[in-house]
Amino acid sequence: MIIVDTAIAKRLEEDRPIRVAMVGAGYSAKHIASQILSSFPAIHLAVIVNRTPPNALATYRQAGADNVETVNTVGQVQDIIARRGHAVTDNLDAVIDAPDIDAVIETTGEVEYGAYAALKSIQAGKHTFVLNCEMDATVGPLLKAYADERGVVYSNSDGDEPGVASNLARHVRTMGLEVVGAGNLKGFYDVHRTPETQRAFAEANNQKPHMMTSFVDGTKLSMELTVTANALGFGVGKRGMHGVACDDVRTSLQHFPEGAFQPGKGIVDFLLGAAPYTGAFVVGHTEHPMKQDYLKYLKMGDGPFYIFYTPFHLPQLEIPITVARGVLCGDAAVAPKGAPQCEAVAIAKRDLKAGDTLDGIGGYTNYTLIDNFDVSLKDNLLPMGVSEGCVMKRDVPIDKALTYDDVILPDNRQIDQLRRDMINRFF
Repeated sequence: MIIVDTAIAKRLEEDRPIRVAMVGAGYSAKHIASQILSSFPAIHLAVIVNRTPPNALATYRQAGADNVETVNTVGQVQDIIARRGHAVTDNLDAVIDAPDIDAVIETTGEVEYGAYAALKSIQAGKHTFVLNCEMDATVGPLLKAYADERGVVYSNSDGDEPGVASNLARHVRTMGLEVVGAGNLKGFYDVHRTPETQRAFAEANNQKPHMMTSFVDGTKLSMELTVTANALGFGVGKRGMHGVACDDVRTSLQHFPEGAFQPGKGIVDFLLGAAPYTGAFVVGHTEHPMKQDYLKYLKMGDGPFYIFYTPFHLPQLEIPITVARGVLCGDAAVAPKGAPQCEAVAIAKRDLKAGDTLDGIGGYTNYTLIDNFDVSLKDNLLPMGVSEGCVMKRDVPIDKALTYDDVILPDNRQIDQLRRDMINRFF
């Protein structure tokens, strides 16, 4: 959204920075802090909240901030904002309750705590921006409904694949085409990868093995495309999607099964091994003869289906744009449009035995496939986002979808109550 840069420049000229708190101090948070402090003077990153404050302090220092203080009360947060300083805390309530915090960025990647933080932020009337597809895929539609009721923006990030696809879809629709497909470009995919197989790669890239596993075993892919589907009102053609392997995104449409894309409905899917290997795509459709002639002339193909793509995704660099877009323009980059459309379903990664405890996202026990939400409801499927800590009640063979009937849920989790609330609200 080019208009955002004008709005940011105006805010900077007025010397009225957007006052932001960030929850989390991991890999994403470090890059977000660096981006804000180095390139977004119209955003004041006042406080970083982390359950281990020294990690938040390290995030600030790596971003170049000096004289970082520790705060524990609303008054201290307000004082930091007034002085345009920087602070760390483990007291989420003190930050959320501070009147002068305009927005909260949630970056933990955790489902339970991420949902807790996002919900508190929304309830306190803060614009809430999440770089957490794991949580958004699990309860995002409910949080968006709460945000609408509270009159604040709830959004996932520009730059992550759901944001890239959603922005591209809006652009293509504005040009007069119907968007009938959207998805990710994926370089590698193996559902049976584990933290052990990914350990060396993770260490070489300063990442956690569980996170790297979620990138390749289909979990991150399925959760991101659940977020995309919920934002665009799309489903999937089949459980796990078609996952077309091809050499180049520009010729990818010919590799999909006939009838995969249809006017009047939309699906999410992914391309495997297609250059440029990263980013997101959408499929546009038009039967308009002049548009078809024009698109053919400009090397977009014969139609009536056309591929549009963005060859990069840079979420940690772009989420400050999402914040400005939401706070200054009231516009979400990517947010659920209503009831959930798809579900990220937990699948047995190995033969599971009664008494086994599921280790969740990026672990050894289960991976993820996306399915339509109505199928998930009908079959009582277990969402990946609630799987961690569940104990198996019976044996389930490798590659079989898990159901709520297969597991004992941990006690007293907020995420389970939020799931019940979401289903009761929409169904």
